[in-house]
Amino acid sequence: MACAEAWRDAGEVLASPMGTLPAIGARLAKLTFSPDLLLTDGAALLVGDVAPVGAAAGVVEGWLPYRAHLSLVATGRRHVMMGASQLDRHGNQNISCVGDWARPERQLLGVRGAPINTLNNPTSYWVPRHSPRVFVERVDMVCGVGYDRAAAAGLAATRYHRLPEVISDLAVLDFETPDRTMRLRSLHPGVTLEQVREATGFPLAVPGEVPYTREPTATELRLIREVIDPSGLRDREVSA
Repeated sequence: MACAEAWRDAGEVLASPMGTLPAIGARLAKLTFSPDLLLTDGAALLVGDVAPVGAAAGVVEGWLPYRAHLSLVATGRRHVMMGASQLDRHGNQNISCVGDWARPERQLLGVRGAPINTLNNPTSYWVPRHSPRVFVERVDMVCGVGYDRAAAAGLAATRYHRLPEVISDLAVLDFETPDRTMRLRSLHPGVTLEQVREATGFPLAVPGEVPYTREPTATELRLIREVIDPSGLRDREVSA
């Protein structure tokens, strides 16, 4: 549910969900509280219907060539939800390698579009397994730019830079603190504060009262189970 809430009242912006749960979230938002959200087929078409995850869209509304896509990217009219192999307290993200860059222990995806995503449009993160291996004191390589590095680079980097939230299987986190470091916004039902702290490799900012993440309504559950993800692909990413 938290993945859908990331696009609440987003208006006519391009949703770019990367991964199964983010894709389900964007589709659910489109069908409920964010009807103006723009969705694509994952390539170059704007789609007008909400097809099940993994299925082809039935209604095509327009063409989104690369130049038009970059125009949206460069003016903040796109909200990306990416994954993260590592994240630090400032929101710096790594999806490239683990270990020293010159001789890494593990080669991952590579930098991809993370720098331009984070500097030019809102970027949230989805982490299916919240652990100290992901939430680290210092990322091994900066791919997505965090608040500290954007501030150091100046106005050109901060104009459209925004990291709305980080969603994991344990909690929702954001950077709404005076020094723009990671804060616990809500706990998922059944999760304790101690569990989140133990699974995070740095001290989190924690408000005096931490609410629970909103659970889906009966209507939202029906849409997820019967319309958006009837094949149950979500279970491969996060166990119920």
